[in-house]
Amino acid sequence: MKTMKRSTLAIALIALVVVIAAIFFMRGGKPSGKAGDQVAATKGKDGAAAPKPALTVTVAKPEPTELMLTLAANGNVAAWQEAVIGSESNGLKLAEVRVNVGDTVKKGQVLAVFSPETVQADIAQARASLAEARATAADAAGNAARARTLQATGALSQQQINQYQTTEQTAKARVEAAEAVLAAQQVRGRNTQVLAPDDGVISARTATVGSVVAAGTELFRLIRQGRLEWRAEVTSAELSRVAVGTTAFVVSASGAQVRGKVRSIAPTVDPQTRAALVYVDLPNVQQNTGVKAGMFARGDFELGRSTAPTVPQAAVVPRDGFNNVFILKPDNKVAQMKVQIGRRLNDRIEITSALPEGAQVVVQGAGFLNDGDLVRVVDAPSPPSSAAAQPARPAASDAAAK
Repeated sequence: MKTMKRSTLAIALIALVVVIAAIFFMRGGKPSGKAGDQVAATKGKDGAAAPKPALTVTVAKPEPTELMLTLAANGNVAAWQEAVIGSESNGLKLAEVRVNVGDTVKKGQVLAVFSPETVQADIAQARASLAEARATAADAAGNAARARTLQATGALSQQQINQYQTTEQTAKARVEAAEAVLAAQQVRGRNTQVLAPDDGVISARTATVGSVVAAGTELFRLIRQGRLEWRAEVTSAELSRVAVGTTAFVVSASGAQVRGKVRSIAPTVDPQTRAALVYVDLPNVQQNTGVKAGMFARGDFELGRSTAPTVPQAAVVPRDGFNNVFILKPDNKVAQMKVQIGRRLNDRIEITSALPEGAQVVVQGAGFLNDGDLVRVVDAPSPPSSAAAQPARPAASDAAAK
């Protein structure tokens, strides 16, 4: 009995499986319910699955933008004129130094002082010699005058009269010589003070208190009027684009930027480098702590303005050593295109190579795309309005305003 029941149960199960299989094949193998609907929805008219966009992006058209025409150059920063201030006194001890490197001085300001005792003694001696010479000259002049009054009487011979006159002239010459010696000693007295020859900034100092220096020894160096200049090297092919008065923007190694103007252009070109020096005046050295004489600096000459097509900087994707943009095609696929870039203005960059007419470049998401990707285009988010950006006033403030 048990064996018969088991056989009947097995037969029933087999029959149930056969019925289910028959129903499935009769419906064409299509799944029923929501799962079947979803599968059918993902198929196109030809039965193939529809492709999905790789990324949601924003696009923009190249816009004409007014940009500055510039000419890049390199060069050194130097002093406009550097005056060497030396000692005019010989064998005097330096008693006082009143300035140091970096100090701003005025024309005629005392920079250093030598010990004046020796010079003052020499001046006193010269004055005494001058007084003696003047007394001798006065006596000689009196003798000569008396001799001339006796010339008609014959009391003195002509030879004696000539001697008195010669003595008078000699005494006058000695007075003049004594005056010259006194003047020279007075000049030495004035030279005990070292004066600034012009307004400017002290750039070097070798003066040391207590040292005895010879005439002509350098004591200070002075940047005249505190003026610096940028000596830019411009090739002979581009030299004609720069003129006197052209504005230049100079950037030092520290990143400091200074605006200057072209003062002059060298009349000759270096035969080795084929470049000429362009001298650009820079503002006061004390006002530009980031620019110093002796620095190497790069800069740009402002040659004018021109209109050129630009795209947002985010649209330019550097890959494999080239700059690329992604052009949106009518089927919403993108095509990668190599471009040449030029000048920059804020967040926009110039495209110097030709783009297809009416082209739209991908902006947001361009860095994640590959050539041929399908994209979904959305509008770029608009900047928040000023009204939305203002914080809401509290209710108490509104009530007070009413």
